[in-house]
Amino acid sequence: MNDALIDGFNRKIDYLRMSVTDRCDFRCVYCMAEDMQFLPRQQILSLEELYQIAERFVALGTRKIRLTGGEPLVRQGIVELCQRIAALPGLRELCLTSNGSQLPRLAQPLFDAGVTRLNISLDSLKPERFHQLTRTGDLAQVVAGIDAARAAGFRRTKLNAVVLKGRNDDELVDLVRFAIERELDITFIEEMPLGVISEHERGESFCSSDEVRERLAEHFTLIESAESSAGPARYWRLAEAAQTRVGFISPHSHNFCATCNRVRLTVEGRLLLCLGNEHSLDLKQVVRAHPGDCARLEAAIRDAVQLKPYRHHFEVGGDVQILRFMNMTGG
Repeated sequence: MNDALIDGFNRKIDYLRMSVTDRCDFRCVYCMAEDMQFLPRQQILSLEELYQIAERFVALGTRKIRLTGGEPLVRQGIVELCQRIAALPGLRELCLTSNGSQLPRLAQPLFDAGVTRLNISLDSLKPERFHQLTRTGDLAQVVAGIDAARAAGFRRTKLNAVVLKGRNDDELVDLVRFAIERELDITFIEEMPLGVISEHERGESFCSSDEVRERLAEHFTLIESAESSAGPARYWRLAEAAQTRVGFISPHSHNFCATCNRVRLTVEGRLLLCLGNEHSLDLKQVVRAHPGDCARLEAAIRDAVQLKPYRHHFEVGGDVQILRFMNMTGG
């Protein structure tokens, strides 16, 4: 039997993003409400259930897994989970997305456990603004986490910045220079319409990737690149700094659906087949009703992948199309 997961549009699905918790020590304005209600422990996947699902996906040809949250590093036992998943034969990359707050103490243990690469969110280099955007975050602590990751041995660490017009779009050049100084990559992300928020109006704060790129081109020489990280970002090289790539994730202006190779596992065990649609399958029900039944879990995954839609239909303004928040989905 062919182990590869192929969807109904002949796309090979070999990238799984797994949310290990909906909890976070930040409350970023584009990600969650200020007074978020988190799921009871019994409703979220256990570490063993997360491992079982990861193991089946790798057996089915998954070559890259990214652990996300919420903030994955607030989950107890995360380092041990990383160590087990990293050891799965056939897995090429185990990556982790973090807000950086816990990296001063966990960067070295994560590197030693076999995590291959980190993405770290950084939306501002101004301490007061950073605190406003995250509602609770300390910029100095995050920068210390970024530096701890490099000291631990991580390379090709990528910064992720969600661009909000009138909020942080005046820092684009400074963020790139920060990445250059530390030999990091950086990706600028268009805000996604996930969850009902009242803190700002998404249509007014929207800043397209084209606009970001035009503004960066006033200061840097951008060279289009065919490089890929097996994710949605499109990369450009800088003539002034060969060690830094600048990426753009553009769910609105340049959607990347035709080459989508990924699915997401939410913290409550739903296999989400598209970030911008509600097509999903409850894998938690499968693993709890039939513990240890690898064949049944594998069949459920194969069947679910056939339901993967061709594309999402995000809109800049108007009603929110997806009611779940990003912390539930996995960043």
